Amino acid sequence: LLITVMGGLAMLAGLLVLAAAAGTSRLSEILAAPPGLTPAVQTGLALVLLGGLTKSAQAPFHIWLPAAMVAPTPVSAYLHAAAMVKAGIYLIARFSPAVADDVVWWRPALVAIGGVTMLIGGWRALRQHDLKRLLAFSTVSQLGFLTIVAGWGSSETMAALAVLVLAHGLAKAALFLGLGAVDHETHTRDLRQLNGLARHMPALAIACGLAALSMAGVPLLLGFVAKEAVLEALVHARHDAGSATVAIGFVVVGSVLTLAYSFRFWWGAFARKSGRRPLTSRWILIDPDGCPVSLPMIDKAGRPAAGMTIPVAVLAAAGLVLGVAPAMADAPTGAVAGQSTHLALWHGVNPALGLSMLALLGGGLVIAAGRAVGALQNGVSVALPNGIDASVTYERCLRAVNRVAASVTGRTQRGSLPFYLGVIITVAVSLPGIALVIGHTPLAPPAWVDQPAQVPVVAVIAVTAILACVTRVRLTAVLLLGVVGYGMAVLYVLQGAPDLAFTQLLVETLNLVLFLLVLRLLPRTFPRPARNPWRRAVLAAAIGTLAGALTLLAANPQRPASVAIPMLADSYDGAHARNVVNAILVDFRGFDTLGEMTVVLVAALGLGSLVLTARYPGDKPPTPPRQPSHPLRMGARIVFYPILLASLFFLFSGHNNPGGGFIGGLFAGAGFVLRYLAGDVRRASEPFRPTRLLGLGLLLSSGTAFVPVLLGSDPLTSGYLGLTLPLLGKVGLASVLVFDTGVFLVVLGLTLVVLDSLGARRETSLGVVNEEARL
Repeated sequence: LLITVMGGLAMLAGLLVLAAAAGTSRLSEILAAPPGLTPAVQTGLALVLLGGLTKSAQAPFHIWLPAAMVAPTPVSAYLHAAAMVKAGIYLIARFSPAVADDVVWWRPALVAIGGVTMLIGGWRALRQHDLKRLLAFSTVSQLGFLTIVAGWGSSETMAALAVLVLAHGLAKAALFLGLGAVDHETHTRDLRQLNGLARHMPALAIACGLAALSMAGVPLLLGFVAKEAVLEALVHARHDAGSATVAIGFVVVGSVLTLAYSFRFWWGAFARKSGRRPLTSRWILIDPDGCPVSLPMIDKAGRPAAGMTIPVAVLAAAGLVLGVAPAMADAPTGAVAGQSTHLALWHGVNPALGLSMLALLGGGLVIAAGRAVGALQNGVSVALPNGIDASVTYERCLRAVNRVAASVTGRTQRGSLPFYLGVIITVAVSLPGIALVIGHTPLAPPAWVDQPAQVPVVAVIAVTAILACVTRVRLTAVLLLGVVGYGMAVLYVLQGAPDLAFTQLLVETLNLVLFLLVLRLLPRTFPRPARNPWRRAVLAAAIGTLAGALTLLAANPQRPASVAIPMLADSYDGAHARNVVNAILVDFRGFDTLGEMTVVLVAALGLGSLVLTARYPGDKPPTPPRQPSHPLRMGARIVFYPILLASLFFLFSGHNNPGGGFIGGLFAGAGFVLRYLAGDVRRASEPFRPTRLLGLGLLLSSGTAFVPVLLGSDPLTSGYLGLTLPLLGKVGLASVLVFDTGVFLVVLGLTLVVLDSLGARRETSLGVVNEEARL
């Protein structure tokens, strides 16, 4: 994940650079008319290439692939033969025809990286005793081979690449599935323990043998046709003869190793090791590090079921059939190359055939000199320093990152809330503030007063805000902040925004209760004022000035045409809603609302979990310090259910009148808060379970968002049904009502989570859990 995700982020940055330079984000258009090769464009290409190399496990990023061997072998067959590891190859193949001839470093870089990867993978495969790791390193080697071909970019190499991908997919999938059958029957993948399984699994051994020979490029199999096509394209390459010669050398040497590790796989899994005894004996073997090991031998096992053998046989037979009659693959390879292709098993005596025979001869010599090659590998392994090993380098990088992270965290995460807020405010003021000053952005002239009624409201807001800053009592500060919030709700009413006013009023009410729940756990007064309050005053003035400037910027009449006009026009015609605010929330910007709902759900679950971890045995839900008066309790019981009915009214009428799911959920939550304040602590959230409300709400909204996809429409496409009913007249039903119901349930669930968690916290005199008593 670390390697491929970091490569993916680099690829994303590169694609953004290319899109900005080309003026389009469509990959087909960028490749059809590549932008000029400016330094920025070449940097973007390098970043895209970095992403492709990490996804396809090219050196030095190849270490992730052999480490990802925990998955069952069918999953490994899919990932290593067909899908995941081919993503980077596909990306390189898409870019190469468009840029390989113009970007001077493209072909040499990919030939070098792919060639080194091919040799490293082949060399490491010959050292493995775990057959699954052997196949993993063989995949690394073959991906290096594919990178060389994909990076060349000519039409001939693109056709050869298509055949090579097909041959590798068929062979490698068959080998992984065959190994899975062996592992299932013997419960081991160690070639030092497997012995003579070909007699017990003849069909599987033959199928895996065909797949291994195809991967090695032996004649009469598809792998040979693919390798011949690659060598033929490189021998007759019209550009960069030096890189073509180097590429041919890498392919030949890599093919020598391919034949050797293909033989090692089949020999290790199925062959009879001469001189070895049955399972009851133990043989002393020498591992690659020179240490003696004692392992039991397995030369008998059950026959794998037909369901395990048939898929391997089908894949291996496909490689044989396409090898004998390669013309059957002309159509797909021609589609990839963009021109007609004519694959054939025999092209006569030519340089490509000579190179293939040379590779097969070299592979045979490596197999014959197996002991000498093993001794050479042990000697090289001992002679090389540990820093050469990519895995060791990766571990060192991780340790260095952890050390830096610990140092940075110790310096920045000091546990000081004022420090954190100061950093956030400084960044928030600096970046947009500098942009406003440098850009000389015109601001709208301030309109101080729209109507006289605003003056006393603003005066109250200003006075209470100042008093909240100077008071020493926490409860007083919370009440003053509540007055500021209610004053903003009045301003929304005066401006003709009832939805905003409703939301502000309910949010302030619930915030006030939330503050009161938390204040029980804190000292009555604030700590002593800071030694240097002017620093905080400057930051506060700066963020206030920036907020005012951004407000005037939004109101500037010189800005481009507002999106409000088309939204107002589409609200009734498109969404069948007279309330444009609600239409924006559940229709026009429904994806934003869905994402915010997910954040709310995660926050609610996190809040509940954090509070639960702070409890200890013996915690009991507290009751309010003073018993509420009887009229308050009776009044809460009387108005609770009418409040719930009113919340449902806001939900169902919000599409055409002030309201909606958000306001309805807040209104219903206020009813439960009233029940809590009336002293009914234990039954505050009954009859609902908050987590179920959260899950059901997200399920309803996400289901409504994606059901249209199943019907052939875009996500969040709304439906509308108009009916004329007796007595009721014309009635309209919009599918977004279900989405809005999900919003209603999530908001209500969040409110109940707050009551169940913070409202049930145990009070202590110090405001925190008494750790000494707990111990």
